[in-house]
Amino acid sequence: MGKPELLSPAGDRERLEMALAYGADAVYLAGNAFGMRAFAGNFDREGLGEAVALAHAKGARIHVTCNTLARNGEAAKLPEYLEYLGGIGVDAVIAAGPDVLDLCKRHAPRVQVHMSTQTGITNYEMARVWYELGASRVILARELSLDEVAELKAKAPRGLEVEAFVHGAMCVSYSGRCLLSNYMTGRDAARGACAQPCRYQYALMEEKRPGEYFPVFEENGETFIMNSRDMCMIDHIPELLLAGVDSLKIEGRAKSAYYAAMTTAAYRHAVDAAAEGRPLDPVWRAEVDKVSHRHYSTGFWFGQPGQYTDSARYVRDWQVLAIVTACDGLGNAVLSLRNKFAAGDEIEVVGPGVPAFSITAPMMRDGDGFDLREPKTPKMEFRMKLPRAVPPLSVVRTCRPNS
Repeated sequence: MGKPELLSPAGDRERLEMALAYGADAVYLAGNAFGMRAFAGNFDREGLGEAVALAHAKGARIHVTCNTLARNGEAAKLPEYLEYLGGIGVDAVIAAGPDVLDLCKRHAPRVQVHMSTQTGITNYEMARVWYELGASRVILARELSLDEVAELKAKAPRGLEVEAFVHGAMCVSYSGRCLLSNYMTGRDAARGACAQPCRYQYALMEEKRPGEYFPVFEENGETFIMNSRDMCMIDHIPELLLAGVDSLKIEGRAKSAYYAAMTTAAYRHAVDAAAEGRPLDPVWRAEVDKVSHRHYSTGFWFGQPGQYTDSARYVRDWQVLAIVTACDGLGNAVLSLRNKFAAGDEIEVVGPGVPAFSITAPMMRDGDGFDLREPKTPKMEFRMKLPRAVPPLSVVRTCRPNS
């Protein structure tokens, strides 16, 4: 078994830095056009260049999404955009169709092309066709089982890489190709602007009773009739390695920097443990339960996941309090505030390569060196003594379940 690439989401510069610090081998992100997450922060031209330089300095790769369905006016802009991506050293472009694949071969020949999950790749013959057209990687449809993925990998051309999602949101529609959002809100899912109407709670209205709503019940009074759980495969990384998956992808470019950090950390340790034939340390396994998520399942990897009609609400039991910006060898840390807390609160600290540990928050100091019991101003800088040294971008958090 070779060790697969760990591919993490980066919706903006902060999330990029977190993913890299916490162990991503590669990150995927978007410019201000052609990406499937229009409401993530994304990157302008200057930001893309800086992202490539930052990732390459850390030995990581940059994959840029060009996976929306372009209209004529947008297609006219693709050649210049792809030339720019090639010029700044982007490692791969994620494409949703043969147009981007062909244009990339002509205008950015040194950039690899990965075919998006939007193309619905479900068998080895489809994978072979894309490879023969020039793609170096296929990103598989989420609807495949573990056995199907293993067979696809075994029968695909030897030089073709296979990427698969292992964590994050699942779509009620086939590989995310959904018209529901466009129909209901005018926001097109295939163009990066999904409003997620599958998460809504629906009711019926009879035409002669306008304004009178009747609930649509499933079993046990549940009413989220198109809802789905999030995927979590962290307990099954050895099976994915045996199946020959080349890249393990975490969904979530629209999610927080904290999510990018903790999911990357958890899967980094899971991949390393599986490659070395040892079990994952439970302290890192616990991290996927400490990020915002819907109830977990293993998706389609082990068969049909079944309909989930309970609440679409996220589980958010942990809140980020501060980010460490500097720390000396004695644990004297400089932090940037995210949410209020006070001396005496029970908090946790977790960092790149540093398993979570609990402390009681001590008295802090403000920027002028005065005692500070409760920092309150967002992004304010303050100082706190930690019991051990931690690296920059470590996270201070507390358990505050949403009710």
